Order: sequence, then structure tokens, then C-alpha cells
Amino acid sequence: MRIPDVIFTYYDWSKKTFIKSCTAEFFADKRVVVFSVPGAFTPICSNFQLPAYERMYPELLENNIDEVYCISVNDGFVMDAWRETLGITSVKMIPDGSGNFTRFMGMLIGKNHLGFGNRSWRYMAVINDGVIEKWFQEPGINNEGIDDDPYFETTPKNMVDYLRNAK
Repeated sequence: MRIPDVIFTYYDWSKKTFIKSCTAEFFADKRVVVFSVPGAFTPICSNFQLPAYERMYPELLENNIDEVYCISVNDGFVMDAWRETLGITSVKMIPDGSGNFTRFMGMLIGKNHLGFGNRSWRYMAVINDGVIEKWFQEPGINNEGIDDDPYFETTPKNMVDYLRNAK
């Protein structure tokens, strides 16, 4: 399956302006890992998922990966503040503020019971030149919040295991 063509908007602090980037700028002519989180500054995402990908970034690149992206239905200001707060220097952040990419991937869910509105279900994928090579997602996708925010399938260790076996 080819990934959706959408526009991401974020703020470039050095240029003091908003920048628009299309999907191709992140995914064309590259083999990348993308993982999604329900929200910046949330407990599992901040304490486990994003820091683990940052730690395992070199290992991911050693397995024929060009880049690692974290995507969330948050605006660019929030994603940038989260990156800075956690000291993330390797994993690149993609703000999906409107949720368009997440919606077209079939992963947009409601987290209204927590006051979050629409967010992403947790997933990860290898995307090779804009085409999904391998897909992982947490079980139990739902809009009612009847889950414990699972984080088992989408760990960087599972991704490294897949990449090693795919060689």
C-alpha cells in the first residue's frame, strides 16, 4: 500500500515562518521507520516509546534504514517542545496537527474520554520509497478508550528484530 499524499505544516524557528512539507519530502527515495504515538508529553510516549527509539536509533540505521520519524496528532510547537524537553536529537518529529495523515492511514481514533479529542492509535511501519513494506500496530484499536494504552507490538526492539530478519 502506498502512503497518503498529505501536507505537514510546522514552524521553522530559524526562519521565523511556517513551512509546508509534503509526504514525499519525508518518504520518497528512502527506506524509513515511522512510529506513531497517541500524544506528546503522555506517560508511555514520553517515558518509554520515544526515548527507546532515540536510544536504538543507531541500531535502526545499521539495518538499512535512512531515517526514523515519530508522528503524532499534535501541532509543530508541541512536537518541538516535546523533542527539546526529552533531549531528542536523532529521531525526527512529524507534527500531524490536523490528523490528515493519521486519518488516511486508518489510525485516527477518539480519545474524548481523556479530553484529548482525535489522536493516533499506536503503530509503526517500514516505509520504502512511499510504500508500506511492513506494518505493526497495537491490538484493540477502538474509539471508546476501553484499553490500557497498549505498547507491546510497536517497540523499537521489535522493529530491529524485523529488520535483521528481513535482510
